[in-house]
Amino acid sequence: MSPTPFDLARIGAGLPVAGVLDDLRAALAGGTAVVQAPPGSGKTTLVPPLVADLLHGRGGAGRVVVTQPRRVAARSAARRLAHLAGTGVGDLVGHTVRGDRRTGARTLVEFVTPGVLLRRLLQDPELPGVGAVVLDEVHERGLESDLLVGMLADVRQLREDLVLVAMSATLDAPRFAALLGDGAPAPVVDCPAALHPLTVRWTPAPGRRTDERGVTREFLDHVARTAAAAHAEALARDAATDALVFVPGAWEVAQVAGRLRERVRGVEVLELHGRVEPAEQDRATAGRGPGEPPRVVVSTSLAESSLTVPGVRLVVDSGLSREPRRDAGRGMTGLVTVAASRASAEQRAGRAARLGPGEVVRCYDERTWAAMPAHLTPELAAADLTGAVLLLACWGAPGGRGMSLPDPLPAGALADAVEVLHGLGALDEDGRATATGRLLARVPVDPRLARGLLDGARTVGARTAAEVVAMVSDDHRPPGGDLARLLADLRSGRAPGARRWADEARRLRAIAEELPATAPAGAPPAAGGAPPAETAAGAVVALALPDRIARKVGDTYLLASGTRAGLPAGSALAGHEWLAVADVTRAAGRAAAGTGAVIRAAAAIDRAVAERSAEHLLSDEVRASFDAGRVTARRVRALGAVELSATPVRPTPAAARGAVRAAVADRGLDLLGWSAAADQLRRRLALLHHHLGDPWPDVGDDALLARLDEWLAPELDALADGARTARTDLTDPLRRLLPWPEAARLDGLAPERLGVASGSRVRISYPAADDPGGRPVVSVKLQECFGWAASPAVADGRVPILFHLLSPAGRPLAVTDDLASFWSGPYAQVRAEMRGRYPKHPWPEDPWTAPATARTKRRA
Repeated sequence: MSPTPFDLARIGAGLPVAGVLDDLRAALAGGTAVVQAPPGSGKTTLVPPLVADLLHGRGGAGRVVVTQPRRVAARSAARRLAHLAGTGVGDLVGHTVRGDRRTGARTLVEFVTPGVLLRRLLQDPELPGVGAVVLDEVHERGLESDLLVGMLADVRQLREDLVLVAMSATLDAPRFAALLGDGAPAPVVDCPAALHPLTVRWTPAPGRRTDERGVTREFLDHVARTAAAAHAEALARDAATDALVFVPGAWEVAQVAGRLRERVRGVEVLELHGRVEPAEQDRATAGRGPGEPPRVVVSTSLAESSLTVPGVRLVVDSGLSREPRRDAGRGMTGLVTVAASRASAEQRAGRAARLGPGEVVRCYDERTWAAMPAHLTPELAAADLTGAVLLLACWGAPGGRGMSLPDPLPAGALADAVEVLHGLGALDEDGRATATGRLLARVPVDPRLARGLLDGARTVGARTAAEVVAMVSDDHRPPGGDLARLLADLRSGRAPGARRWADEARRLRAIAEELPATAPAGAPPAAGGAPPAETAAGAVVALALPDRIARKVGDTYLLASGTRAGLPAGSALAGHEWLAVADVTRAAGRAAAGTGAVIRAAAAIDRAVAERSAEHLLSDEVRASFDAGRVTARRVRALGAVELSATPVRPTPAAARGAVRAAVADRGLDLLGWSAAADQLRRRLALLHHHLGDPWPDVGDDALLARLDEWLAPELDALADGARTARTDLTDPLRRLLPWPEAARLDGLAPERLGVASGSRVRISYPAADDPGGRPVVSVKLQECFGWAASPAVADGRVPILFHLLSPAGRPLAVTDDLASFWSGPYAQVRAEMRGRYPKHPWPEDPWTAPATARTKRRA
């Protein structure tokens, strides 16, 4: 078979990666390879047509599918390769991204997003018609890209003819080589960097970069001023210089771009992020044409490595990034602004030195640079895993078991995802996908939003459900957190990204009309009919995220999950009792109303919608509590953690006992109080357990709480029946833990008192129960030990007693566990210092022969 129509020499002209094509051809003889090349080296442009050429030159068939981490990168890469190949997009080179497919019968190279390829794999794991897959930018460690690594490694066990190539811009290549190799690591082809000299300048802002609300406006002003000044200086040296400014998110891009347009003249300011309309994205990545003005492109990390912005000789870096983070304690996941990694900052800076000498201006200082993390946090380690776990369950590998993933799924996030999917009916007891789960997996959004789309179509109509899900699944920032207002702005075309939202809504509507609801076939709409138009958006959100239904409690909102959150200041939602919350994130200060969380996006609902949408969270039960020494009970109807009604009732005996046990387990045994006798017995038992072990019981807090019914049941039952806590003595209950027949030896192994030389019996102070290294102490007047050479010990002689020898006034004079050594040495100095202060008490020169006494010399 003849080679493909791609002219590799023409396509690769001037690209550093062209120098390693022979090495790559040799490496691909085994069917897998990893290409390590820095951003801007041309790997995305040249490697896919080379792989297509190899396939067809060897008589193979099939398309080369290339993944790009973002839609704009997939479209940009397809456009550039098609231009170099002398064809239009959709002919030899095409792309498929969400809502936009341009391929044809002649297409040999197709650029796609990871999500597109994941769903193709679920539809048909053999990937018919595909001869090779190239995973680009695997170093970014996107969640979907990581899943593809494992799934494609599985596919290659079935299809040895499938060629796999992974491409990385960092030194992560050996990790992926090991994952893709069959028995031995895949060959790694390294393309050295072709950087020109790079000048680094540090211009830190005078104030903070971020606060509890996000990136400060003062810092954005600083970035804009710095970019304007640096670009003006660069243009004075070279009029061909374009600038690239990195900020963390779409909102910051708009803010900095707006400020730059106010400051600069004769310069085109462009915005580049995932929410910009495709035509504007293409404009930013196409490069400056002849006669066009200089450009400043303000971008998110999109331009960091996954696509190239031509003509850039100046980079201005905020040093910030927006990454997914999961708050397991509050059940929240969202994008948060964090310090970029040093690896990311290096890649950003490198964009300025691809074509010639360049400059990077960092809007932070060298101390901040040193504190930045070395590498990007993999999305798998920090994000919500619900969608990923459903995909793996549909793939037949619950939790990723048996797969060659770059990292295992974190146990905590995995357990949370499984719990959510069980709640959706998407997983069976073995963790495999149910029919409902497979249905939800066919919708290209989070499984919870998929449920909101499919079930919401039955209650508010497919159009409204699709519009709401399209809105919530994108990174919009509704004013005051009000989704209903944002929906109105999107419908009217006033909101940024309205055209793309409309396209996505139409696509989701078609899916909703094609697929059935997740409710049983033929099930009628929820009782009560369709909600009012003003709560329709909230109804869809409530169906998707029932655990985030919230009720106003005072000045804040309590979510069904148990999280408390505040609204942004001045939000129009503040007057509503019930909200369906789409986005709640960690925050501090006034933004969170003292709750630690702030509602970023929500819509109003009423109680009826709340109860219909979260029917599985409704409960009606008697809740008893033990407080201030008495048991009280209420009959509570609740939606998760949100109480709907509560009526005082008489607690049942079982409920009362449960309340007492729960209170003790929650607040500890100090709730009952330790008498001196009980505390002493506990200390004695603890010392024996620490030094002799079994069968002497562990009497630490955790151990005692774990065995409450074994030793404290009668007393707990008495409290449940109305006994007062002040009358509860734990001495006798502790004795129930004594091992028999060993209990008979307790007083011998750990006596309460010690007989000293004077004949007195002095109390032994045992160490605290949680102090395994502590020593028993006897505090006794020095004169009571004259002539005593013994070194007493407890616990079968294993733990020497520590003597605190006291003055006649009870003040410590010496601490020793070796009395014989004390009399022979330090005693002489103590005698010299004390005999004049306490002349009425004996201080003999020879303590060995003096009688031990507790009395003065006259009384003796």
